[in-house]
Amino acid sequence: MSHADVHRAGDTPIKVDLIAGETYVWCACGRSAAQPFCDGSHKGTGIDPLVFVARKSEAVFLCNCKQTLTPPLCDGSHKS
Repeated sequence: MSHADVHRAGDTPIKVDLIAGETYVWCACGRSAAQPFCDGSHKGTGIDPLVFVARKSEAVFLCNCKQTLTPPLCDGSHKS
């Protein structure tokens, strides 16, 4: 997958309160209407969402531009 294949869902990260032990499915394609989470809109694109389990309960900023080098976390890529 290249960055050219994904849709930019937004220009700012989304703050999410994660709960330790919970499983989350981050949208990697940018097509989901439930940003920053997957709603299945990636089907047929060849782009898979990122499934992760929160290690601890905390507030994080999840990438919405889909250009991050540290998915699912924002790394500031939306600024360039």
